[in-house]
Amino acid sequence: MALGKDYGQQDCALARTLELVGERWTLLIVRDAFYGVRRYSDFLGHLDIPRAVLSGRLQTLVDAGVLDRRRYQESPPRDEYVLTERGIDLWPIIRAMARWGEQHVQNGVPCRIFRHESCGGVVDPHGLCAACGATVAPHETEVAPGPGANLLRRDDPVTRAMRQPHRLLEPLLP
Repeated sequence: MALGKDYGQQDCALARTLELVGERWTLLIVRDAFYGVRRYSDFLGHLDIPRAVLSGRLQTLVDAGVLDRRRYQESPPRDEYVLTERGIDLWPIIRAMARWGEQHVQNGVPCRIFRHESCGGVVDPHGLCAACGATVAPHETEVAPGPGANLLRRDDPVTRAMRQPHRLLEPLLP
C-alpha cells in the first residue's frame, strides 16, 4: 500500500501537528525565529533554503497562527516574521529535539547553552533553572554558543550574530 500524502484520516493530535510542523525546513525556521531571526533574507541566508520553499513555509506558519507577519518598511514593502503565543508554545518541542540530538547524535556535546537571564543559571531540558529552580520562559532565556558549536563552518550574518550571547525572541540582527 502506498504511503499517503497526509494524515487527514487519522484521529491523532500528533499526526495533525506533523501536518503543520513536521517538515524539517519548518522546524528550522521556527528554531531560527526563537533565536531572533525575523527577516526573509536572514532566514534565506542562514538556512540555505530554496526561496520557493521558504516562502511557502513562512506562509503556512502565518496561516496557522505560529508566526505573525509584520511590516517594518513601507518603501519598498518589507515584512518580518515574529513568533506568536502559539509559536512560542513550540519551544519545549524544539528544545527537546535539540537536546535529544545533543545526547544521541553529538555524543552529549551541546551546540548551545541556555541560561536564565536573571540569575545566570543553566536551564535544563525541562525549562528549569539549575541555580534558582524557576521555570524559565523563552523570553527569559539567554542562548550562547556551547562546546559543540562549530561556528567556523558558516559566515552568514545570523551565524556571526549567534557567536555572542543573546536573549531568545529578541531581534538577532538590526
